[in-house]
Amino acid sequence: MPVHAHCIGTSHPARKVRGRDDDEVDIYLETDRLVLREFTADDVDNLVELDADPEVARWASEPISSRDEVEHQVIPAMRRYSQDSPGFGFWAVEDKATGEFLGWFHLRPDHGHPSDEPELGYRLRSSAWGRGYATEGSRSLIDKAFAKHDVRRVLAETAAFHTASRRVMEKSGMRLVREFDRGYPPLGPDDVLGDVEYAIDRAEWERQRVGRTDDGQ
Repeated sequence: MPVHAHCIGTSHPARKVRGRDDDEVDIYLETDRLVLREFTADDVDNLVELDADPEVARWASEPISSRDEVEHQVIPAMRRYSQDSPGFGFWAVEDKATGEFLGWFHLRPDHGHPSDEPELGYRLRSSAWGRGYATEGSRSLIDKAFAKHDVRRVLAETAAFHTASRRVMEKSGMRLVREFDRGYPPLGPDDVLGDVEYAIDRAEWERQRVGRTDDGQ
Protein backbone atom coordinates (compact mmCIF):
# COMPACT_ATOMS: atom_id res chain seq x y z
CA MET A 1 0.00 0.00 0.00
CA PRO A 2 1.86 3.06 -1.16
CA VAL A 3 1.80 6.58 0.18
CA HIS A 4 -1.45 8.18 -1.00
CA ALA A 5 -2.62 10.72 1.60
CA HIS A 6 -0.99 13.46 4.01
CA CYS A 7 7.54 18.83 13.22
CA ILE A 8 9.40 15.91 13.87
CA GLY A 9 7.48 14.09 16.56
CA THR A 10 9.31 12.74 19.54
CA SER A 11 9.15 8.97 19.77
CA HIS A 12 8.21 8.11 23.33
CA PRO A 13 8.77 4.72 25.02
CA ALA A 14 6.22 2.06 24.06
CA ARG A 15 3.31 1.60 26.47
CA LYS A 16 -0.13 0.06 26.59
CA VAL A 17 -3.60 1.60 26.89
CA ARG A 18 -7.00 0.10 27.51
CA GLY A 19 -9.17 -0.57 24.47
CA ARG A 20 -12.94 -0.37 24.22
CA ASP A 21 -13.36 -3.89 25.69
CA ASP A 22 -10.80 -3.19 28.43
CA ASP A 23 -8.14 -5.14 26.54
CA GLU A 24 -4.59 -3.82 26.53
CA VAL A 25 -3.59 -2.13 23.27
CA ASP A 26 0.08 -1.74 22.36
CA ILE A 27 1.31 1.75 21.52
CA TYR A 28 4.07 1.64 18.89
CA LEU A 29 5.06 5.29 19.18
CA GLU A 30 3.79 8.70 20.20
CA THR A 31 4.61 12.11 18.80
CA ASP A 32 3.64 15.53 20.07
CA ARG A 33 0.19 15.21 18.49
CA LEU A 34 -0.25 11.58 17.42
CA VAL A 35 -0.49 8.08 18.84
CA LEU A 36 0.32 5.09 16.61
CA ARG A 37 -1.17 1.95 18.13
CA GLU A 38 -1.95 -1.61 17.12
CA PHE A 39 -5.21 -2.30 15.31
CA THR A 40 -8.02 -4.04 17.19
CA ALA A 41 -11.33 -5.62 16.22
CA ASP A 42 -12.94 -2.33 17.30
CA ASP A 43 -11.40 -0.58 14.28
CA VAL A 44 -13.71 -2.12 11.67
CA ASP A 45 -15.98 0.94 11.55
CA ASN A 46 -12.95 3.24 11.53
CA LEU A 47 -11.45 1.61 8.44
CA VAL A 48 -14.78 1.33 6.62
CA GLU A 49 -15.48 5.03 7.21
CA LEU A 50 -11.94 5.97 6.17
CA ASP A 51 -12.24 4.16 2.83
CA ALA A 52 -15.76 5.53 2.29
CA ASP A 53 -14.33 9.06 2.16
CA PRO A 54 -14.39 9.87 -1.58
CA GLU A 55 -11.28 12.07 -1.32
CA VAL A 56 -9.39 9.19 0.29
CA ALA A 57 -10.72 6.57 -2.12
CA ARG A 58 -9.57 8.69 -5.06
CA TRP A 59 -5.94 7.97 -4.17
CA ALA A 60 -6.33 4.26 -3.42
CA SER A 61 -4.29 2.20 -5.87
CA GLU A 62 -6.07 -1.00 -4.85
CA PRO A 63 -9.80 -1.88 -4.68
CA ILE A 64 -11.58 -0.65 -1.55
CA SER A 65 -12.36 -3.54 0.79
CA SER A 66 -15.90 -4.39 1.86
CA ARG A 67 -16.90 -4.31 5.52
CA ASP A 68 -16.75 -8.11 5.64
CA GLU A 69 -13.26 -8.09 4.15
CA VAL A 70 -12.11 -5.41 6.61
CA GLU A 71 -13.41 -7.40 9.58
CA HIS A 72 -12.30 -10.88 8.57
CA GLN A 73 -9.26 -10.28 6.36
CA VAL A 74 -7.75 -6.78 6.51
CA ILE A 75 -7.58 -6.18 10.27
CA PRO A 76 -6.50 -9.75 11.13
CA ALA A 77 -3.74 -9.51 8.49
CA MET A 78 -2.57 -6.15 9.85
CA ARG A 79 -2.48 -7.52 13.39
CA ARG A 80 -0.60 -10.66 12.38
CA TYR A 81 1.99 -8.68 10.45
CA SER A 82 2.78 -6.41 13.38
CA GLN A 83 2.94 -9.35 15.78
CA ASP A 84 5.13 -11.51 13.52
CA SER A 85 7.53 -8.77 12.36
CA PRO A 86 8.85 -6.73 15.32
CA GLY A 87 9.57 -3.16 14.30
CA PHE A 88 7.45 -3.38 11.15
CA GLY A 89 3.72 -3.36 10.65
CA PHE A 90 0.49 -1.40 10.29
CA TRP A 91 -0.70 0.99 13.00
CA ALA A 92 -3.87 2.95 13.60
CA VAL A 93 -3.17 6.64 14.20
CA GLU A 94 -5.14 8.77 16.61
CA ASP A 95 -5.23 12.41 17.62
CA LYS A 96 -3.36 12.37 20.91
CA ALA A 97 -5.53 15.08 22.48
CA THR A 98 -8.96 13.75 21.49
CA GLY A 99 -8.48 10.06 20.69
CA GLU A 100 -10.06 10.59 17.26
CA PHE A 101 -9.13 7.96 14.68
CA LEU A 102 -7.28 9.67 11.82
CA GLY A 103 -6.17 6.76 9.63
CA TRP A 104 -3.16 4.46 9.51
CA PHE A 105 0.56 4.24 8.81
CA HIS A 106 2.63 1.29 7.74
CA LEU A 107 6.33 0.51 7.65
CA ARG A 108 7.23 -2.87 6.17
CA PRO A 109 9.35 -4.38 3.39
CA ASP A 110 7.25 -4.55 0.22
CA HIS A 111 7.38 -7.35 -2.31
CA GLY A 112 10.70 -7.38 -4.13
CA HIS A 113 12.54 -5.27 -1.54
CA PRO A 114 15.17 -6.52 0.95
CA SER A 115 14.08 -7.01 4.54
CA ASP A 116 16.21 -4.06 5.67
CA GLU A 117 14.54 -1.64 3.22
CA PRO A 118 11.00 -1.07 4.53
CA GLU A 119 8.43 0.97 2.66
CA LEU A 120 6.62 3.79 4.45
CA GLY A 121 2.94 4.37 3.69
CA TYR A 122 -0.16 5.95 5.18
CA ARG A 123 -3.82 6.74 4.61
CA LEU A 124 -5.45 9.60 6.52
CA ARG A 125 -8.96 11.02 6.63
CA SER A 126 -9.33 14.01 4.33
CA SER A 127 -10.36 16.09 7.35
CA ALA A 128 -6.83 15.50 8.70
CA TRP A 129 -5.04 16.63 5.53
CA GLY A 130 -3.04 19.84 5.48
CA ARG A 131 -2.27 19.77 9.22
CA GLY A 132 1.18 18.20 9.08
CA TYR A 133 0.11 14.84 10.52
CA ALA A 134 1.50 12.79 7.62
CA THR A 135 4.90 14.45 7.92
CA GLU A 136 4.92 14.17 11.71
CA GLY A 137 4.09 10.47 11.65
CA SER A 138 6.45 9.72 8.76
CA ARG A 139 9.42 11.46 10.35
CA SER A 140 8.90 9.65 13.63
CA LEU A 141 8.60 6.26 11.93
CA ILE A 142 11.78 6.93 9.97
CA ASP A 143 13.59 8.00 13.13
CA LYS A 144 12.50 4.89 15.01
CA ALA A 145 13.36 2.60 12.09
CA PHE A 146 16.96 3.78 12.03
CA ALA A 147 17.41 4.32 15.77
CA LYS A 148 15.85 1.09 17.04
CA HIS A 149 16.00 -1.40 14.17
CA ASP A 150 18.59 -2.73 11.76
CA VAL A 151 17.31 -0.77 8.78
CA ARG A 152 19.57 0.24 5.91
CA ARG A 153 17.11 2.34 3.91
CA VAL A 154 13.49 3.57 4.09
CA LEU A 155 11.57 4.20 0.89
CA ALA A 156 8.15 5.44 -0.21
CA GLU A 157 6.34 5.39 -3.55
CA THR A 158 3.53 7.46 -5.02
CA ALA A 159 2.05 8.62 -8.30
CA ALA A 160 4.30 11.23 -9.91
CA PHE A 161 1.46 13.75 -10.16
CA HIS A 162 0.52 13.40 -6.47
CA THR A 163 2.28 16.55 -5.34
CA ALA A 164 0.94 16.47 -1.77
CA SER A 165 2.47 13.06 -1.08
CA ARG A 166 5.71 14.09 -2.72
CA ARG A 167 5.92 17.12 -0.42
CA VAL A 168 5.42 14.87 2.61
CA MET A 169 8.27 12.63 1.46
CA GLU A 170 10.55 15.63 0.96
CA LYS A 171 9.64 17.15 4.33
CA SER A 172 10.32 13.78 5.92
CA GLY A 173 13.92 13.94 4.71
CA MET A 174 13.60 11.67 1.67
CA ARG A 175 14.91 12.44 -1.79
CA LEU A 176 13.76 11.37 -5.23
CA VAL A 177 15.70 8.30 -6.38
CA ARG A 178 13.82 7.07 -9.44
CA GLU A 179 10.85 7.40 -11.77
CA PHE A 180 9.11 4.22 -12.89
CA ASP A 181 5.73 2.61 -13.61
CA ARG A 182 4.16 0.28 -11.04
CA GLY A 183 1.57 -0.87 -13.54
CA TYR A 184 -1.44 0.20 -11.46
CA PRO A 185 -4.57 1.49 -13.21
CA PRO A 186 -4.50 5.32 -13.58
CA LEU A 187 -5.86 7.24 -10.60
CA GLY A 188 -7.49 9.74 -12.94
CA PRO A 189 -7.04 11.64 -16.20
CA ASP A 190 -4.04 13.51 -14.80
CA ASP A 191 -2.21 10.31 -13.86
CA VAL A 192 -0.05 10.13 -16.97
CA LEU A 193 3.42 10.66 -15.49
CA GLY A 194 3.99 7.24 -13.94
CA ASP A 195 5.30 6.78 -10.42
CA VAL A 196 8.17 7.95 -8.24
CA GLU A 197 10.26 6.47 -5.45
CA TYR A 198 11.74 8.52 -2.63
CA ALA A 199 14.19 7.16 -0.09
CA ILE A 200 16.55 7.94 2.75
CA ASP A 201 19.47 5.72 3.80
CA ARG A 202 21.11 5.45 7.19
CA ALA A 203 24.05 7.73 6.31
CA GLU A 204 21.73 10.51 5.14
CA TRP A 205 19.52 10.08 8.20
CA GLU A 206 22.58 10.41 10.43
CA ARG A 207 23.61 13.62 8.64
CA GLN A 208 20.13 15.07 9.00
CA ARG A 209 19.98 14.10 12.67
CA VAL A 210 23.23 15.93 13.34
CA GLY A 211 21.85 18.95 11.48
CA ARG A 212 18.67 18.93 13.56
CA THR A 213 20.72 18.73 16.74
CA ASP A 214 22.88 21.65 15.63
CA ASP A 215 19.71 23.64 14.91
CA GLY A 216 18.34 22.87 18.35
CA GLN A 217 15.49 20.67 17.09
